[in-house]
Amino acid sequence: MTLEAFVASKPLTLGVELELQLLSTQDFDLTRGASDLIHYLQRRGHSGDVKPEITESMIEISTGIHGDFPSLVNELRHIRDDLAKGAGALNIAISGGGAHPFQHWPDRSIYEAPRFLIVSELYGYLAKQFTVFGQHVHVGCADGDEALYLLHSLSRYVPHFIALSASSPYAQGTETLFDCSRLNSVVVFPLSGRAPCLLAWGDFVKYFDKMESLGIVKSMKDFYWDIRPKPEFGTVEVRVCDTPLTVDRAAILAAYVQTLSAYLLDRRPRVPREDDYLPYSYNRFAACRFGLEAVYIDPVTGAHQPSATISSLRWAALSDTQTHPEPGRPWSVSTIWLEGRETMPPGSVASTAGPFIPALMAEQTRRWTEDELRLGG
Repeated sequence: MTLEAFVASKPLTLGVELELQLLSTQDFDLTRGASDLIHYLQRRGHSGDVKPEITESMIEISTGIHGDFPSLVNELRHIRDDLAKGAGALNIAISGGGAHPFQHWPDRSIYEAPRFLIVSELYGYLAKQFTVFGQHVHVGCADGDEALYLLHSLSRYVPHFIALSASSPYAQGTETLFDCSRLNSVVVFPLSGRAPCLLAWGDFVKYFDKMESLGIVKSMKDFYWDIRPKPEFGTVEVRVCDTPLTVDRAAILAAYVQTLSAYLLDRRPRVPREDDYLPYSYNRFAACRFGLEAVYIDPVTGAHQPSATISSLRWAALSDTQTHPEPGRPWSVSTIWLEGRETMPPGSVASTAGPFIPALMAEQTRRWTEDELRLGG
């Protein structure tokens, strides 16, 4: 079966998916609670969409389609509030963050759904190790060619997305020295990384058909690329961000992606090419390891840019965007804020042999319920 047709959507509309941690309220370790929580919410009703993920210790929430930042953050807050109410009734705590700091992957249970069981059978222990938590941002595109142009143009900014969202410095009770350790659990999959540099949708369909004929993929879900097209939604999906600690931060990151997309599609600063990907893996690693302190290699000029450049890029390319958008127009990042490493402070591990301080995870669950921004006015 060939790849489905690309369904046109309104350009620059947004949708957000967040993978969330389900925690025990006793010790704040991950707990097996997805099935019970989803069943509870289905019986009582809830905002947005709530779905299972690969293990029972995580769930995914997703929004509808939005044209601007205020409506997106409002829906995320409603989803969060409904989720928190249901989780509280079941003695489950919910947290953001890209990785749980002291959970042990062998303790995880695969969610009983056909696709997850197939993934577990194929990838073995990697499926349980995949209990990490990311934010995915969907950006609407008019057609497949526009989607591929945007995908490869946004790929240049993957290190910036990673650095700005990094919230997973700890793994398995260890301080990893990475700002973002989560993506190390993704890169081991054979269909991770980046998409092939194709700019015509017809050529991409031929590529997909070849991969399907080889028995490697059955759908776009089998590609774990950093950015991938989603033809059934008419979007490009940016998948490299850690889940932030608050829904307001998630909406801000989505607004950043939207505003960059508006700039790239309006100005068309250059045609993407294969050589743009020469420093891609290195830049991706550097952003994961050092966050905003990374040195970024410009794929066009070859210049090595210091952390200040990575940080300032959130403003530089967008300085001439409107500061008070009309409804349905992209929200200018200059009207909101972004910071770098968004996580608990380094040095929070009691000792390399001792347990991680559960009080820090308790604080992280409390922060999940808070609003960071005051809207309106």
